Amino acid sequence: MKADIHPDYHSITVVMTDGTEFTTRSTWGKPGDKMQLDIDPNSHPAWTGGSQQLLDRAGRVSRFNKKFESFGLGTK
Repeated sequence: MKADIHPDYHSITVVMTDGTEFTTRSTWGKPGDKMQLDIDPNSHPAWTGGSQQLLDRAGRVSRFNKKFESFGLGTK
């Protein structure tokens, strides 16, 4: 194996938006640095199931539901 081709992994502390912390290994920063997250699984709608809206543009959703209602994929 070639020498000096791998990145330097070291321990850092990650601080979540709610203030909780955990230690992990990373190539980011210097050993002992703290990474402060602006967005994490506790606050981002993609993970928390934030409000989502299904807009029926030009009747596409209605046509889909009508086409596949025999498969049980219609409106609930």
